[in-house]
Amino acid sequence: MDARTPNKSPFHRTPAFPVLLLQLIVMLVVALVLWLFQGLTAGYSGLLGGLVALIPNSYFAFRVYRYSGARSARAIVGEMYFGEAGKLILTAVLFIAVWLAVKPLVVAAVFGGYLAVLAVGASALLIVKGFPKH
Repeated sequence: MDARTPNKSPFHRTPAFPVLLLQLIVMLVVALVLWLFQGLTAGYSGLLGGLVALIPNSYFAFRVYRYSGARSARAIVGEMYFGEAGKLILTAVLFIAVWLAVKPLVVAAVFGGYLAVLAVGASALLIVKGFPKH
């Protein structure tokens, strides 16, 4: 008997969704501010840096919230390990792709966008504090 219970609720009802949505908004705002004050190259560099953080975070959230319920505890923990490993690999691959494929690039803007999105993720407990529990 398989003890894993697939999560039947849609992804937008998971606690990770408001965090990912706020990360998307912060990424777009940072890119817009960089574009307005530093130029087009800094704007798309900041956008790419934000995407380097947002895409792996989305992958991790999708993996972790695939299962629900007490019987799925083992599967959830396993998904957390695989999700975190995938997140690290995705981050490295995306950074390499940005460095190799995009010219010209403003390095400070890439890291600024990346760190801004990571800062939202680091404050995730504050964001989902009022999120209703299942």
